[in-house]
Amino acid sequence: MPFISQIQRQSDFNLFPSTTPIVIDNGASYFRIGWAGETDPRVIFRNIVQRPRHKATGETVSIVGDHDPALLKYFDCTRSGPRSAFDGNVVYQFEIMEYILDFGFDRMGANGAEIDHPVLITEGVCNPVQSRSKMAELLFETYGIPSVAFGVDAAFSYKYNQQLGVCDKDSLAICPGFSTTNVIPFIDGEPVYRGSCRTNIGGYHITDYLKQLLSLKYPYHMARFTWEKVEDLKMEHCYITPDYASEARLFQKGTKEAEDKTRSWQLPWIPPPAEEPPSEEEIARKAAIKEKQGQRLREMAEAKRSSRINELENELHGLEFLLQQLEQVEDDDIPSFLSATAYVSKQEVESARQKVSQSLRKAKGEPKGDQVEAEEKIDLAQNEKFPLIDIPDNMLTPDQLKEKRRQLFLKTTSEGRQRAKQKRYESELEQERKNQQDEEKRLENPELYLEQLRDKYKELSEKVEQRKRLKTNGNHTNGNGMSGAVGRGERLSAAQRERMRLLTTAAFDRGKGEDTFGARDEDWQLYKLMSKDNDDYDEGPDQEEAELTRISSRLQEIDPTFVPKSELGTSQPVEVPRFRPLTKEDHQIVLGVERFRCPEILFHPNWIGVDQAGLDEMAGNSIRRLPSVGQDVEERLTNSIFLTGGSCLFPGIAERLEAGIRMIRPSGSPIKVVRAVDPVLDAWRGAAVYAVDPQFPTQTFSRTDYFEKGEDWLRRYQLRYSL
Repeated sequence: MPFISQIQRQSDFNLFPSTTPIVIDNGASYFRIGWAGETDPRVIFRNIVQRPRHKATGETVSIVGDHDPALLKYFDCTRSGPRSAFDGNVVYQFEIMEYILDFGFDRMGANGAEIDHPVLITEGVCNPVQSRSKMAELLFETYGIPSVAFGVDAAFSYKYNQQLGVCDKDSLAICPGFSTTNVIPFIDGEPVYRGSCRTNIGGYHITDYLKQLLSLKYPYHMARFTWEKVEDLKMEHCYITPDYASEARLFQKGTKEAEDKTRSWQLPWIPPPAEEPPSEEEIARKAAIKEKQGQRLREMAEAKRSSRINELENELHGLEFLLQQLEQVEDDDIPSFLSATAYVSKQEVESARQKVSQSLRKAKGEPKGDQVEAEEKIDLAQNEKFPLIDIPDNMLTPDQLKEKRRQLFLKTTSEGRQRAKQKRYESELEQERKNQQDEEKRLENPELYLEQLRDKYKELSEKVEQRKRLKTNGNHTNGNGMSGAVGRGERLSAAQRERMRLLTTAAFDRGKGEDTFGARDEDWQLYKLMSKDNDDYDEGPDQEEAELTRISSRLQEIDPTFVPKSELGTSQPVEVPRFRPLTKEDHQIVLGVERFRCPEILFHPNWIGVDQAGLDEMAGNSIRRLPSVGQDVEERLTNSIFLTGGSCLFPGIAERLEAGIRMIRPSGSPIKVVRAVDPVLDAWRGAAVYAVDPQFPTQTFSRTDYFEKGEDWLRRYQLRYSL
């Protein structure tokens, strides 16, 4: 179960006499403080400090321990994350430690700055003297405590469980804590620190590893994986398997047993509202609205069309009236007569009238009919209106020469337009003739006609595709009729390769000595050859592509199952993938192999890049480090392997540790692994029991000793756990 903080302020501080010690379990994860002789600590909170800034006032405040998310919305926490006073299991940030002690003593009910009670505080195994002296300085000079005692948390837990009969007098204590794991051998009830060892793996690393795995597995739910929530998931669902390889194969195969071991965490999810089909009344109402909108659009289009027709008719009447006036004007006077208008000659007026007439017929929707014949008559009439073209230039005045050039330009443009019309007319007739022939063939034998049309389409498509490949690869194939693009040389065309050859030759011939390219005539001939572009195939679509397009459209008309190939140059529209709505399963965090993979780093720290020993190997190293102990002492140690600390709560850790130690011990050695009654609170309870012993004052370091002997005396300070 997750650890729960207790931060209610106590009100009975002044009821305890000054001789009653205050017991502090200063762990890297949680800070526990209470009175000696009691069964549980009074105050428990996380051993962290955060200093956010208030969003309204800008004032910086200090938040110690657990925080209420409802209150943190008023603070800016982006620039100040949680900070700990520990580096591993050693206190080194005593400014943060002072905030934590202030909060702890305040929650105990202390009113003044002076604390007139002895203090028993826990520390790590083989704590550096510098850290211990700084802690003594903080307690003596800041809080004025009368005396202090320093003890190892694992030793207090061991002594407490020894009194309960859980472990023996000779035992091997293994303490997997928050940031480190320690192994301490006990002989005759006292720790032998020469045989102790430590590895920098603990509950922090397991939580961080689980957080990383879940973030990689569910990146779209990363905001849900807060440190507190992942810590709860670790304590509730993680376990240690006896054989990691077989357990991993079990999940890899996806057996029924693996499904039973899988756990799910359901995130908050609201199902989308079900879309009900519209009723008949709703459908009829929407249809009426759509019809009304369509009728309105049709009316607007008709009004716009009528206005356009009126404008064109007025413009046409004006042009016809202008032409009637021009009939009564001499040819020499026409330019001066038209100077007030936007036209220059009578031909331009007739051309404008023709265009307006065409636009009017198009607006009215009238058939074209004899439009081509009328245009031909107009063009023939225009050809008779160029009298200056056949007159020599020496017989004309400068104004007449200018008019002649204009007439020549108009005649050339008219003839070009006539030729284009004739060519378009002929192509339309040819297309109509082909369509008639195709229709006759289709009516005679539809199946044969469809088969022939498909064969022709396939043949033309292959030709077009082959030409495109040759254009891309430079007219080269790889021997089997397919293009082989195996280098830049094969991607170049013949003309491009010829230009490259000429450039290479010129560079080789002229690369030595002075550059004299261009001094001779043959150099310019070479320049012309290099500049010449013979890439005839870089033009637009040819007749084959046009025929292929015609056949494709014809097949689409008569064969509904026909689908054009994408090689025609226009890719088929890609269907947009449809996004399915999110379901309840999309908001589930499934814990499978992560349940036993994360705690496994206690036995294999190298999985997260820590090249140190695991729990079972540390136990063997600790026994080998003991100075000259007999075989019977080693057997007594392995017969009482004691587990304490928050990270030994994983199910299966005792069985796994016993199997690992059995592999490194001689055959037949007695091995027994036991766990503390309460691995989390037994360290504080053992210290509370130790502090009420009458001999406890003899193990303390008083304030007078501190001022007389100084900090160096702490080097020789050693607490005896057997009183």
